[in-house]
Amino acid sequence: MTIDQLFQQAVVLIGAGDVPALARLLAEHPELTRERLTAPGAWLRDKIGGALDGFFKDPYLLWFVSEDAPVHGRLPKNIAEVARLILRSSQGAQRLQEQLDTTLRLICWSGVAQRCGVQIELIDTLLDAGASPHSGPNCALVNGHVAAAEHLVARGADLTLASAVCLGRWDDARRLATRASEADKQFTLVLAALNGKVEAVKWMIEMGADVNRPSADLYAHGTPLHHAVCSGSLATVQALVEAGGDPGRRDTAWNGTPLGWAEYYLTESKDDDSQRRYGEIATYLRTRESH
Repeated sequence: MTIDQLFQQAVVLIGAGDVPALARLLAEHPELTRERLTAPGAWLRDKIGGALDGFFKDPYLLWFVSEDAPVHGRLPKNIAEVARLILRSSQGAQRLQEQLDTTLRLICWSGVAQRCGVQIELIDTLLDAGASPHSGPNCALVNGHVAAAEHLVARGADLTLASAVCLGRWDDARRLATRASEADKQFTLVLAALNGKVEAVKWMIEMGADVNRPSADLYAHGTPLHHAVCSGSLATVQALVEAGGDPGRRDTAWNGTPLGWAEYYLTESKDDDSQRRYGEIATYLRTRESH
């Protein structure tokens, strides 16, 4: 049986939360927790497509406890127990620290882990196994996972300017801003815009961040205004436009204006609240584009 076929079996068992069967498989094939899957078959590529050429390239088995590249679209309630089993099997593996740190980042990003109510427990499982917490808060906040970011800070993660501002830790933010680079300030503005944190956006503009410049370190294809649109916060969009944000600027990925982004999210929105929020943003941006 190939490593790809063994991975497929293991991933099915991870999704089912079948700890006894997974334990038997790992006992028979300990290489599953040590080797990367460098030639995944159609069973995986059909599920997560381009992720295998990007952030999920050559995955370790441990990565699959995150569902950040959704294979099943859900995680079992005992996923932390599953993760601990895989971690026990991987002891002594080369580059284990890389496995731990990368898996923690995936969990911090994972909307599936957050929605299934297992994100915090998985974070603790990885931290207890030795993963570094320090990049975690920013990763969590990229997808608006405020509780996860707060938890990581409580577990000892370094507080960056971006995480301090987005979490409303203003005393820390003022202290960190005194030594922040221009790149740090731009990253912080974009992260605040992405989270719809209007007061944080206004404060970062006062701190000298450029309302029209993308962050090289976070979704560099769009301006802060594009990412404010993504957040669904009309107040944040208005704050950027009133500070000089250009509603006619196009992104470098899809050649879309902020209005184009709002109209896209409006067509993609399934619930009434999202329809209302993106509809209000689109209406506002149409009036600004016509000026």
